[in-house]
Formats: sequence, C-alpha cells, structure tokens
Amino acid sequence: MMTEEEIYAAAERAGKPRSRTGNFEIDRIRFDEKGLVPCVVQDSRTGRVLTVAYMNRKSLEITLSRGVTCFWSRSRQELWLKGESSGHFQHIVSMEADCDADAILVRVEKDGPACHRGTDSCFDTDLHVEFAAE
Repeated sequence: MMTEEEIYAAAERAGKPRSRTGNFEIDRIRFDEKGLVPCVVQDSRTGRVLTVAYMNRKSLEITLSRGVTCFWSRSRQELWLKGESSGHFQHIVSMEADCDADAILVRVEKDGPACHRGTDSCFDTDLHVEFAAE
C-alpha cells in the first residue's frame, strides 16, 4: 500500500505541469454512502471512453492538485495513482461534474494503455452488442 506521501511523490514524477482555471469545488461533489464518486475517463483527443473508476475525497484532491488521475481502488481499499507502476499516467485536460454533481467526467492525455491488461481502453472486450436500424 502506497502512503499518501508516496502518491504525491509519484504524481510529481509524472511531470507535464499545467496551469489550472475554472471553479471545480470538491465540497459541491456528492459522494455516495461509501464516500466515492464514479469517474468516466475519456481520451481528450479521440473522445473514446477509457475507463470508469472511483474517487474518494483524498484521490480527488490529489488529482486536482497534481493534474494526473488518482483513484480509490475498491478492491484493494487504497489510493491508486494511475501510471505509478506502469508509467502510463493520465494527464488531466479537463474535469467536470454532471448536473447532480454525483459523477465526474475526466478528459485526459494518456502516456500509454489505459487498461491494466495493456489495451487502449478498459472497454476493449468481446462482451458487447450492436444494434442497427431496420
């Protein structure tokens, strides 16, 4: 388990500092009963959805302060800085909350595959269906 200090240090190593504008206020986010908010992560260049992950207040603070995605791992029950072990960081281009402030859309530039399986997106699976107009 990474300490908070280790998360911050790894986020610093991710580089690509950016200036920040806007009024994203953490206090307006509606976290669920477990203290989490779902985040849809989208490639800023292609518009493709890369993953859906969860943030708690601390991971959202790290994301906003460092400019790279940090999530809460529900399976490991710990902070998870995307790219810390793989080097495939996701650099924030923009973030916005939905109309109820209970979900977040994060647009990123990525350093490599988004999925831990090495695929471009976590949605690169054979579990899908398509519908065609008749």
